[in-house]
Amino acid sequence: MPQLVSLTEQLAGFMLAAGQRLATAESCTGGWLAKTLTDLPGSSRWFECGYVTYSNEAKVRDLGVSQETLTGHGAVSEQTAREMAAGTVRRTSAHVAIAITGVAGPDGGSPEKPVGTVWFAVAFENGREAQARVQHFSGDRESIRRHSVKYALEWLVAIQVLANATTV
Repeated sequence: MPQLVSLTEQLAGFMLAAGQRLATAESCTGGWLAKTLTDLPGSSRWFECGYVTYSNEAKVRDLGVSQETLTGHGAVSEQTAREMAAGTVRRTSAHVAIAITGVAGPDGGSPEKPVGTVWFAVAFENGREAQARVQHFSGDRESIRRHSVKYALEWLVAIQVLANATTV
């Protein structure tokens, strides 16, 4: 998908210019974002690692998401996305981490969280509070996952553009 390549190239340029490293924590996208990032030659200079924490147990064990958060808010929630991103920054040497958790379908949706609901969070190693956003995508499972990866890349590029604008 040419758009994903272009967004990844833009992100790589920003990360390299800033001397920063990125890590990912994915659930519903199953590592698709990390795969897209590492499709770019030379990504090891700015991409730290990617976690695929599909089960709640993996979210708790690998990223430090609290069981209370999962019980009280569910895996597809702002709170869980924030904790996934923050846990990824704590457990790695990445400067920035993005988390994705959602309902890709075709099953698993509810009236409160229908299929296509995807939460994203970005955390920073400097202790700044994680930012979170929700999106509602339509389509089949593959489409929802592809849109999620594209949105994550667009958001990361936008964050880097804003960071660069404030330092100029």
